[in-house]
Amino acid sequence: MQLRTLLFLFIAILFTVACKDEPKTTATESAKIPIAEMDDEAIKKLADELAHKYIITDGHVDLPYRLKITNFRLEKEFLGIPLKTDKGDFDLDRAKIGGLDAPFMSIYIPASYQKDGGAKIFADSLIDMVSGIADAHPDKFAITTSTTQAKANFEKGILSLPMGMENGAPIEDDIKNVEYFRDRGIRYITLTHSKDNQICDSSYDSTRTWNGLSPFGRDVVKEMNRVGIMVDISHVSDSTFYQVMEMTDVPCIASHSSCRIFTPDFERNMNNDMIKLLGEKNGVIQINFGSTFLDGEIAKQRNELRGKMMKILEAEGLSFRDEAAKPIIEQFQKDNPALFSDVEKVADHIDNVVKVAGIDHVGLGSDYDGVGDSLPTGLKDVSQYPNLIFTLLKRGYSEEDIAKICYKNVFRVWDAVEKAAQG
Repeated sequence: MQLRTLLFLFIAILFTVACKDEPKTTATESAKIPIAEMDDEAIKKLADELAHKYIITDGHVDLPYRLKITNFRLEKEFLGIPLKTDKGDFDLDRAKIGGLDAPFMSIYIPASYQKDGGAKIFADSLIDMVSGIADAHPDKFAITTSTTQAKANFEKGILSLPMGMENGAPIEDDIKNVEYFRDRGIRYITLTHSKDNQICDSSYDSTRTWNGLSPFGRDVVKEMNRVGIMVDISHVSDSTFYQVMEMTDVPCIASHSSCRIFTPDFERNMNNDMIKLLGEKNGVIQINFGSTFLDGEIAKQRNELRGKMMKILEAEGLSFRDEAAKPIIEQFQKDNPALFSDVEKVADHIDNVVKVAGIDHVGLGSDYDGVGDSLPTGLKDVSQYPNLIFTLLKRGYSEEDIAKICYKNVFRVWDAVEKAAQG
């Protein structure tokens, strides 16, 4: 009996050693998808499944400002607006269809508030609105301030509403307002918008007030690092970007920017050197879906059409906002259909980031409700994320790659910023 027992033990040991020498299958390998063996219908079905299997976070949805300018109110008869509507690019029904789980609500502050004052008051009003929607529908929406909360909401089928502030103007000249807005739920701040502000220079403004960050802006970046707010370098000038990269202690995001290689004259997008550096600093660029962000030739043609329409209106003594201009504009648009990019071009931008910086440094930042009538074919609203996943699958992206693009990359940055703040 003892000899037989020893023999079994010896065989078991040999088997264990042999197993240790077997190569381990990585998560990506185990998730490798045999796309070549699937037809388009099967791939589309898989894309839809992945859109709902993984959290989709979008870095920039301008719903709050859209609701604000349409006089959204939380009285009973208005409660359905965020749930289902034929207006805009976002509502709950379409988000559920598209698999969207954690759209960052943009607390957008127009540059006019920098000049006229009231930026902080306006920001608070938008935050109140988003909070009001969540309070009115706690079974459907939840204000979300961490990745842990976002994951828990996903399991419950509740749409997370993290918030990012687009334009740091509401900080005004008081550094204490950085922590104030963190306490209000803001988890990233886009340092500026269309004009230079008290923090830094804008990519859209040729004034170059500070040649990058202002002295106060440097303090703001440090304070954002300290309290745990992600620094968003979308909209900033190139010099501002490089200065932020030099001084920030934690990864940054570009919440809704695309690749300048496809739009050479558009500084609002990021060039490959910037994308590479952002990746080296462990950050993420979230691709903007607007057609003018995606294709420089389309942007040029759209601008030419806009110029022609303006000349027609000027000849009639009208502006875009005049009521009498509406039928003229409608007829012009009918005669001159708008030009759009497509979902393939969005995938081209993702490909470029992966080539330059790697798969860990790209995400989604649609700018839904923020880029007007310029969204690409195949990505016209929040119901259509599966179309992009389908395109990426066709290009050979693995299931793990899809998960990283949909949420893991951005959540990594979010967690890193929180961890650094906790010290």
